[in-house]
Amino acid sequence: MTPKPTESELEILSIIWQKGKATVRDIHEKLAESKDTGYTTTLKTMQVMHAKGLLHRDEKNRTHVYFAAIGEKVTQKNLVQNFVATAFGGSAKNLVMQALGQGNPSKEELNEIRAFLDQIENEK
Repeated sequence: MTPKPTESELEILSIIWQKGKATVRDIHEKLAESKDTGYTTTLKTMQVMHAKGLLHRDEKNRTHVYFAAIGEKVTQKNLVQNFVATAFGGSAKNLVMQALGQGNPSKEELNEIRAFLDQIENEK
């Protein structure tokens, strides 16, 4: 079973998914653009992520290079499934209705949603 990343771990994973691989310094510098965090906090979080199986690391050089052990799409799917199950009683409809009610989707977004719904319907 894939471990569920915390919010901080998910931030790090998002950066690594974009970059492909990264050092602790790379991740820390990117995180520092949007929040105040210490280098040692980033290092410890990434070490914990490695121990949990969320990250792999290449230890060939003095500077360890980390890369994702779990895929972005699989992680998103697992997080959404868990969220729908716990927050919406397993109802995808309730999630979608809540999400659409929170904002003001553009005509283009609504067309994309309709096309996606048509695709799902045609696959059944």
